[in-house]
Amino acid sequence: MVYTYSAPFDLGKLHVSDTHTLHYEVSGNKDGAPVIFLHGGPGGGCDEKDRCFFNPVKYKVIFLDQRGAGKSTPSACLEENTTWDLVKDIERLREHLKLDRWHVFGGSWGSTLALAYAQSHPDRVKTLVLRGIFTCRKSELRWFYQEGASHLFPEAWEEYVAPIPESERGDLISAYHAQLNSTDDEIRLKAARAWSKWEMSTSKLYIDPAHVAAAEKDDWANAFARIENHYFINEGFVRDGQLLDSQEIDKIRHIPTIAVQGRYDCCMPARSSSHHQPTTAWELKKAWPEMTLHIVPDAGHSSRELGITKAPG
Repeated sequence: MVYTYSAPFDLGKLHVSDTHTLHYEVSGNKDGAPVIFLHGGPGGGCDEKDRCFFNPVKYKVIFLDQRGAGKSTPSACLEENTTWDLVKDIERLREHLKLDRWHVFGGSWGSTLALAYAQSHPDRVKTLVLRGIFTCRKSELRWFYQEGASHLFPEAWEEYVAPIPESERGDLISAYHAQLNSTDDEIRLKAARAWSKWEMSTSKLYIDPAHVAAAEKDDWANAFARIENHYFINEGFVRDGQLLDSQEIDKIRHIPTIAVQGRYDCCMPARSSSHHQPTTAWELKKAWPEMTLHIVPDAGHSSRELGITKAPG
């Protein structure tokens, strides 16, 4: 369901450390049920269009630009920027807004962060809505950034690997890490655009040129690529498979949860390059049978897919 939305009625800055100041926005119904939207990336920042997922009459909609992303400052900063810093930030924002509990909505990296937050603060989460399930496992990262999705998008893959010398392509995340942290602006921005374009070129069932064009915006691409690569070279700052462990799922098993997954999500789907179905979402469902899973037959990874916007929940 897609809703019309209006401008936020509250804009704020949250100082979370000597380094980071986070931008947040609140829209919808001032007295509505509070819901926090956790954006993807990491490093992607919030987009006003994402308000369309929430009924503005029913919900008090809270957006937070994560550390280094969107309108938060300093842009693209990797210092003091880990999953667990973000979990603390979300909780700080809840306390700052004087909310007892809230609904949590997260897609892609936002689903990772939503799970990490809920498992850390299960008593503060009313419900979870997850989309494009991603848990930062080594198998997921390898599929998308090393080998797997490469077989489905060979023309886009050639552009993705182009900045990296052939001798360094055995570990593309590490090779990109070096370039994205180069002191040479030209090297860094070229790598940022290529990294970002790869993701924009593969996230939809039908490639949207306007979506891909976002990768050409230097400021956005720099923050997106640097922060995302920083998280992924550190495997999301979580133990491999941690978010799917039964002891972690047991903490949130009681929380009503809906997950929406595109059947042809090529960004976060599989354990190996031999199959490209929504494996991670299915493994989460097996670990957490109480969760409701909707697999959308005509969608990829992006929240902008028509099938995703029509999904129940």
